Amino acid sequence: MRSLDYAPLYRSTVGFDRLFDLLDNSVRTDWPPYNIEKTGDNDYRITMAIAGFTPEEVELTQHGPELIVVGQKQTEDSDRQILHRGMATRNFKHVFRLADYVKVANASLESGLLAVDLVRDIPEELKPRRIGISTDKQPSQNKQISQDTQAQSKVA
Repeated sequence: MRSLDYAPLYRSTVGFDRLFDLLDNSVRTDWPPYNIEKTGDNDYRITMAIAGFTPEEVELTQHGPELIVVGQKQTEDSDRQILHRGMATRNFKHVFRLADYVKVANASLESGLLAVDLVRDIPEELKPRRIGISTDKQPSQNKQISQDTQAQSKVA
């Protein structure tokens, strides 16, 4: 995928710089390839194929709702002459937007696959709870609604 050069448009337009910035930032590269999977009700996993990178060359940072994965390949100090480079070992940066309350639980790099486990941990005070209705004879009891019970009540 090639990137577009908007420099000529900057010279001939006024006030469209924000639009061009949005276009520049919306282009995502297809390298390295990655999968996003749901592994449980509140669990997710991002798997990236980054063969040739060591754990020291990969940096994971969660900054608010963004997970930033950066790979910086160290230069090789060898006198090898490569006649054909078919393995991509270029630097990369991916930014994943995370939903509210999603945090990184674990990250591992095995056999060229970077696995980032994510978990959505909703605070107890934000989870729905059932409010009991009291009578004169019996005080009310507040109970936590499980997500399964809540989903079934929406269907009915």
